[in-house]
Amino acid sequence: MGVDLRQIVAAILTITMFVMLGQMLHRDYFDAVQEKVEGDAHDIEFHGSKVAVVEDGLVRVSEGTKGPWMHDSHDLKPCWSISSSDEAVSSKGYVTFSLTNGPEYHISQITDAVMVAKHLGATLVLPDIRGSKPGDEMNFEDIYDVDKFVKSLESVVKVVRKLPSHVSLRDIAIVKVPTRVAEDYIKEHIDPIFKSKGNIRVTTYFPSVNLRKTSLDGETDPVSCLAMFGSLELQPGVSDLVESMIQRLKKSGGRFVAIDLRVEILEKKNCRETGAVGSKTCYNAQEIALFLRKLGFESDTTIYLTQPRWESSLNILKDIFPKTFTKEEIMPASKKSKYLELENSEYENVIDFYISSRSDVFVPAIPGLFYANTVGKRIALGKPQVLVPAEISGTSGLSTDYISPYISKKNHLAYSCFC
Repeated sequence: MGVDLRQIVAAILTITMFVMLGQMLHRDYFDAVQEKVEGDAHDIEFHGSKVAVVEDGLVRVSEGTKGPWMHDSHDLKPCWSISSSDEAVSSKGYVTFSLTNGPEYHISQITDAVMVAKHLGATLVLPDIRGSKPGDEMNFEDIYDVDKFVKSLESVVKVVRKLPSHVSLRDIAIVKVPTRVAEDYIKEHIDPIFKSKGNIRVTTYFPSVNLRKTSLDGETDPVSCLAMFGSLELQPGVSDLVESMIQRLKKSGGRFVAIDLRVEILEKKNCRETGAVGSKTCYNAQEIALFLRKLGFESDTTIYLTQPRWESSLNILKDIFPKTFTKEEIMPASKKSKYLELENSEYENVIDFYISSRSDVFVPAIPGLFYANTVGKRIALGKPQVLVPAEISGTSGLSTDYISPYISKKNHLAYSCFC
């Protein structure tokens, strides 16, 4: 029987179409899977190894440089403004809360507490920081800059360091609020409790850890933008440490890739394949190494891992990229007793988050709020190169095909605050 050449060509085109569709669905799935873990496309034209951005200059590939590196973009500026109606008002009541679970949660918890205090007309009490184990407690100023925090919010809410002694804990009602809490929810569900008790303690829960904009969000509250992107800075000691570690990474290779890869979490998730096109929820060291090599990252690329301590399962990554480091390898020896050798891991979490936010490239091996809030921080800093891992079927791929949908589609909540 003769073979019809047209049938062969049609079959090849069909297979190619399904491969491309699978990659597109995977990138959206990686973001959407966050709904389970804890929820208009930006046009880019491709010209060989370069990328031309149609509108806002979100992504630019470095010309004349080795590898798939991209320039930072500083076209986006804060577009929120505080009006007279947003200004702080005096109140006799107080809102208290704690920061928990690491810096990626702190940002959301701060934002929700500020929103609640603002719309209740209450005074906000500076939070403490609590670790994952009972008794793991730190002061806010151990990690963050108190003066910066208080001053940045002074136009919208009054902040005090401690709850006045005359306020009894028995007079404080505990109120659970969903993350990204809105003014309407506060008025309907929280205001009656506040009026009844006079003081409340806010605890944020996370129905989803996805930070995509939705049609239900409406216009983002400028107070929310200020709290999320304009209130938190590291205190000088921690900031200097992070800066010294970043400079050491840059000294090793000029630029570096940060990868959120934590073996303990990977083992819990088991890297199970899910979804109609076999999309994965997480990627191990070998898969990440192959992903980066196929995108054109050279073997001398400097890599930072969020993994707390080195484990043998990471050896394959170091075999392919010898300049791969964890924090224990690049932290000054004089700082390790304070920041690494304590059972409390809050410092380590903070270091990971801020290095990942400032790396030249960020690769999330696992979905979740760390990924989502790191992307938000990077958008604010003009660092759009966030590459979502995938299994590349061929021998190579374009890094621009794997840009996080948060950025390529401009659907991250941060784009409501920066324009």
